[in-house]
Amino acid sequence: MDGLTIRQGQSLLNQGKTASEIRADDFSPRAGSTGSAASGVGSTGANGKIDGGGFADILRDAINETNELQKQADVKTQDLATGKTTNIPEVMMTVEKADIALRLMTQVRNKIIDAYQEVMKMQV
Repeated sequence: MDGLTIRQGQSLLNQGKTASEIRADDFSPRAGSTGSAASGVGSTGANGKIDGGGFADILRDAINETNELQKQADVKTQDLATGKTTNIPEVMMTVEKADIALRLMTQVRNKIIDAYQEVMKMQV
């Protein structure tokens, strides 16, 4: 999938970079580095391809990250409701992050279902 992923979204928040800057950093050579994937999925092998981390692993990791974001949002919301925190912007950012991740996962699921239906329509 081209575009912004959950991991890249976290990098945007942590590094304060745009998605195009992150992509540019991914392709720039680093001194003394054997290369690595930006999403942390695997390392670049001798053949130039990313080793480890198939589609199922990537999908599982994305689902787990989305779940963790949802849990964090629930905890922050409960803390705000019970008066344990008064930092409304932090709570709103956590909730929005979880919402965006959930919407992204919903779209990925829809695309996977569409692809499955297309495959099932094929005649053998």
